Amino acid sequence: GILSIEQLISRVGVIGVTLMALLSGFGAVNCPYTYMSYFLRNVTDADILALERRLLQTMDMIVSKKKRIAVAHRTMFQRGEVHNRPTGFWGMIKSVTTSVPGSENLSLIQQEVDALEELSRQLFLETADLHATKERIEYSKTFQGKYFNFMGYFFSIYCVWKIFMATINIVFDRVGKTDPVTRGIEITVNYLGIQFDVKFWSQHISFILVGIIIVTSIRGLLITLTKFFYAISSSKSSNVIVLLLAQIMVSGMYFVSSVLLIRMSMPPEYRTIITEVLGEL
Repeated sequence: GILSIEQLISRVGVIGVTLMALLSGFGAVNCPYTYMSYFLRNVTDADILALERRLLQTMDMIVSKKKRIAVAHRTMFQRGEVHNRPTGFWGMIKSVTTSVPGSENLSLIQQEVDALEELSRQLFLETADLHATKERIEYSKTFQGKYFNFMGYFFSIYCVWKIFMATINIVFDRVGKTDPVTRGIEITVNYLGIQFDVKFWSQHISFILVGIIIVTSIRGLLITLTKFFYAISSSKSSNVIVLLLAQIMVSGMYFVSSVLLIRMSMPPEYRTIITEVLGEL
């Protein structure tokens, strides 16, 4: 029926899985780019110093030109060119038809100041980016940085493999019978030829991996939504955004979609239990 659990979960799952796909696509690109040392560009102290020197020179030029404008305005004020200007209709006509000495130079200098200020903003942002990259390089040399680098390669390979297998499953309309962890352990054990209890350890490793995926996925969702909230929030839109986030989280949309997708990473006997609860989706 239209009010059955299966129908409701299937409709909630469509929106939730679409949301997870967008966030996963963003995370699949952003996470390796953030933590893997392969994507770090080489930044030296000389590069930072050279850029900071350019920024200081630009700021000095801005100060010098603004000083020239201030001096010119003071000279004009002392000559009475500010207070002695004619008023009324004919005064407006005269001010348009006649130019004050030095006014054209002031306008050109002001245009140069505007261009230099824009350049200084760009240089400041680039300098901040170089400092952030230098900090990432220093962080990548620590133990935690090396750990994140290794996990970045691991989950990048895992992501590519999942995309490949999902494409095959869609093209040939098949459902995987073995979870990725169990399959990987079986291949490793058969290749190395060692004695290993695949059934026992695959269950524990699968649940640990599923737990990591759930925690990191929800954490990534909250971080992304927080950035989105800060980017578009205002005094008028803050209440609407809070209600939208509450609707997404409280309704269980994200949780239900996580369960729908994660059951494929679990052993078949536990996958059957979740399928019986959710229905044949």
